[in-house]
Amino acid sequence: MLSSTAERVICYVDGFNLYFGMKAARLKRFYWLNIREMANRLTLPFQQLIETKYFTSRISGALPSDPPNMARNKNAKLRRQTTFLEALSTIDALRVFEGHFLEKDVTCRLCRATFKQPEEKMTDVNIATELLTDAFLNRFDTAILISGDSDLVPPVMMVRKHFPNKKVIVAFPPKRFSTRLSQEATAHFKIFDKVLRDSQLPNTVTRPDGFMLSRPAEWV
Repeated sequence: MLSSTAERVICYVDGFNLYFGMKAARLKRFYWLNIREMANRLTLPFQQLIETKYFTSRISGALPSDPPNMARNKNAKLRRQTTFLEALSTIDALRVFEGHFLEKDVTCRLCRATFKQPEEKMTDVNIATELLTDAFLNRFDTAILISGDSDLVPPVMMVRKHFPNKKVIVAFPPKRFSTRLSQEATAHFKIFDKVLRDSQLPNTVTRPDGFMLSRPAEWV
């Protein structure tokens, strides 16, 4: 139950920015992350986390034209992500927002060959939409934004401009930082390894239908 004196917090998590930050920091062992628990550990004693919103996109599986090794690698990554998202779906007060990937033509600067490369779309737009909507509906007093993506500067600026009594705190994932975000936010800080270590899901998570989801062996 929400205390009448508690400061209401909603946490917005840029899934891919967090993932690639952890990857750059070689923190694969922490990928099996309870996003809600991590957000809760970032709040202060006088705050109450009322909702956590996780933004991501489903990665692509193998294409018929992929070489066998590439196909196996893609399908394995897709299985791990699907398992993780299903585990997140069992957590109360955590909502997952999915964007999508579009293929774009990329030309190699060395050999000039052209190939298809997936590009993640809609995460920034989804975060901006939710952040501004929640501010307009007065659903939070403080927003915690977990991202180092400077594309999110405009919605942060709009919240600060039109809702001066609300705070937007940026929590930078490992190996991620944006000077512009740090300047436009009410405050900012870095997410340290200990928060990730202490926010792990159980090795086995049970779905409502009884199916057991296990931490991927590659993430141990």
